[in-house]
Amino acid sequence: MDAITDAPVLRLHADDGVLIARRTLMEGAPGVGNRQRIPAGHKVAARGHSVGEAVRRYGQIIGFATQPIAPGDWVHTHNMAMGDFARDYAWGVDARAAEPVLVPAHFQGIRRADGRVATRNCIGIITSVNCSAHVADLIARAFTKNPFQPGPDPLAEYPHVDGVVALTHKTGCGMTEGEPLTLLRRVLAGFARHPNFSHVIAIGLGCEVNQLGGLLQEQRLAGRLRTLTIQETGGTRKTVEAGIAFVREVLAEANAARREPVPVSELCVALQCGGSDGYSGITANPALGAASDLVVRHGGTVILSESPETYGAEHLLTRRAVSREVGQKLVDVMHWWEDYTARHGAEMNANPSPGNKAGGLTTILEKSLGAMAKAGTTNLVDVVRYAEAVTAKGFVFMDTPGYDPVGATGQVAGGANLMCFTTGRGSVFGCKPAPSIKLATNTAMFSRMEEDMDINCGTVLDGTESVAECGQRIFELMLRTASGAPTKSEAMGFGDAEFAPWMLGATM
Repeated sequence: MDAITDAPVLRLHADDGVLIARRTLMEGAPGVGNRQRIPAGHKVAARGHSVGEAVRRYGQIIGFATQPIAPGDWVHTHNMAMGDFARDYAWGVDARAAEPVLVPAHFQGIRRADGRVATRNCIGIITSVNCSAHVADLIARAFTKNPFQPGPDPLAEYPHVDGVVALTHKTGCGMTEGEPLTLLRRVLAGFARHPNFSHVIAIGLGCEVNQLGGLLQEQRLAGRLRTLTIQETGGTRKTVEAGIAFVREVLAEANAARREPVPVSELCVALQCGGSDGYSGITANPALGAASDLVVRHGGTVILSESPETYGAEHLLTRRAVSREVGQKLVDVMHWWEDYTARHGAEMNANPSPGNKAGGLTTILEKSLGAMAKAGTTNLVDVVRYAEAVTAKGFVFMDTPGYDPVGATGQVAGGANLMCFTTGRGSVFGCKPAPSIKLATNTAMFSRMEEDMDINCGTVLDGTESVAECGQRIFELMLRTASGAPTKSEAMGFGDAEFAPWMLGATM
């Protein structure tokens, strides 16, 4: 990539046929010669392209010209689209051992009795079915202060408890057994076991498909959590009272937790992006990638997900796979998604979203190339199913949809105890019980939404900071956040409503 200067456009790779507008360019901008107005973050042709010719960004194919493109033309959905091309998987040719660190970094974490490390100390309420959602909310509300209203903090006497979290969802009944039910139970079990929960209570209705007894037996959760069934307990009021009594019973024990120095190898960081723009793959995503490399070098784990937003760039990850078996698992995931979308009359290029396209992203190939930068440069060590427990150290890929809440839910269920979320349009998001760090791709949005954004990565585009320097700043914030410093999304109370298990199968 060209050094960031005050030039009106950026060239990201010598082979690119398009340049990226650093700001809105009016027709005939000096040094560009653009033939139309080019919005900020969008592409302008650096050379001519004939119909059917590949268009490159980052040195990679992002689409094909659907009509003749002249130098200076705006390149977007009106003249570029998806197309098939051969991918060279080159299994493992770029796999290299990560350079170890000389001085291991630490953070102040909470070590649980089973040895796992928490970054937050919460009490959890999970629900078997949507029918028990209101009861769970009422229990949690008794211990939750509204951040926008004055009043006492119900947990003021328990300063080492970070909150009571109700995780509700829209399924659990009207569903088929088999894969849809198994997947939901895997998500719920992942949260029930999560180290950021000191204690967990599960609330059911009593007549749902997802019976609490079946959940406990299938996922081997007996003895790990308390259960209440609304129909057996005697209705809403009695169940809420029983749930509140349970929380009060365990608060003192939860409050006894204390932080201690633990190595970064205990960090498991979920990598997400949402509301992306044309700068995401230039600033925040590669900067997060630099931070991810630091986490891996220190022995920790990073989880990249969003399979539809890796589609078209998977051949770059298979080159970093530690084995052909691991690389093939990723390719198999992509083939499943091709079949899945075809069965439902959709196509992989249904993503980018309208907001992404307004920000300058034209095809899923273009978005994927920028999105995968979040995972840095280290080896791909494993590929896991949605919400499956992540046990490997290093860079792991988890199969999830591209929809942020669903993807993040799977990552946290898999054990992520911290999340970093990049955004160019201004996504607001949290993912309790894991803290979520928000990374802005551009300075204008950061300034407009500073109460929601933790770090401005637009400094890379502004020329005041390198990608490596921004990555170091992100890594340092990871350590402070894992040590208990609240994120902007936590201060706003985000994280309960964003719990969204992947819903497969027919609703009956």
